[in-house]
Amino acid sequence: MKYKILMAGALAALSYSASSTAATDSPEYVSDWWHQSVNVVGSYHTRFGPQFNNDVYLEYEAFAKKDWFDFYGYIDATNFFGVGNSNANGIFDHGSPLFMEIEPRFSIDKLTNTDLSFGPFKEWYFANNYIYDMGRNSDNRQNTWFMGLGTDIDTHSDVGLSLNVYAKYQWENYGAANENSWDGYRFKVKYFVPITSLWGGNLSYIGFTNFDWGSDLRDETGPSRTSNSIASSHILSLGYDHWHYSFVARYFHNGGQWADGQELNFGNGQFEVKSTGWGYYLVAGYNF
Repeated sequence: MKYKILMAGALAALSYSASSTAATDSPEYVSDWWHQSVNVVGSYHTRFGPQFNNDVYLEYEAFAKKDWFDFYGYIDATNFFGVGNSNANGIFDHGSPLFMEIEPRFSIDKLTNTDLSFGPFKEWYFANNYIYDMGRNSDNRQNTWFMGLGTDIDTHSDVGLSLNVYAKYQWENYGAANENSWDGYRFKVKYFVPITSLWGGNLSYIGFTNFDWGSDLRDETGPSRTSNSIASSHILSLGYDHWHYSFVARYFHNGGQWADGQELNFGNGQFEVKSTGWGYYLVAGYNF
C-alpha cells in the first residue's frame, strides 16, 4: 500500500476513462471532469517495509485532466476490513488511520500560453508526487514531497505514455535518519495500453515504475538500508461504465529502501528482510 500507488490507481483511472468514452449511451457521474471511484483492495506480500504485508482495505481515488490541471490521487483506510497480518494494523486497530498519495501536475504550456512541444514531447508540467501516512504518532508517520518536471510523450498510437523526474524532500519517515532533508530523486514512467473489448467491457494493460536513487539513507543508517529502490506495477484492468476489476503484479527491488537479505530484530525475534520480489493486488471498484 505505501506508495501503492499505489496501483489500484492508474488502473481504475485509465480503464474508467476508456470505458466511459467507448460507451454508446453516456453513463451519468457526479462530475463530468472529476472522475472518482471507491475500491476494495486486497494486497498480498507487498514489500514497502522490511517484512511482508497483507491487507484488505477501502480506497477512494480520483483523477482529472482539465485545462492546465492534471491530477491523480487516492486515500486508503488501511486494514479497514480487519483482514491481514500483524504488520497491517490500520484505521480500527491502532495502526495508521489513513494513507494518501496525490500526483498533481500543472501544465507549463497552458499556464504560460506557450507551445513548448518538440519531437515526441507533447506538453510539459510542473510535476508533484506527495505521500502522507497519517500514523498514530511521528515515529509511525511518513510525509514526503517529490517535485520536478513532467511530460507526455506522443506515441502516434492509442498507447499513453508520461514521464516525470523529481527531487525529494523528506519530512517524517517513520523515524529514519533522512528526516527533514532533501534526500534523493525519483524517475516515474507511466503507460496505458488498450488491449481489446472483453465480456462487454474494455481490457487494458497499465503500468508504472518508480526508480528512486541518490538517497543518503544507507550512508546515515548502515547496511540495513539502501540509497535506491524500484517499485514496478503491472496491471490488467477490465473496465465498465461504473465497475472495474483489476489484477496487479508489482515487483519490488529493495522496497522502501530496505536492503534485501539483511538480518534484523525489532524485539520479536530475528528475521531476514525480503524486500526484493513480487507482491500482488486484487481490486474491485465502483466509478461514480
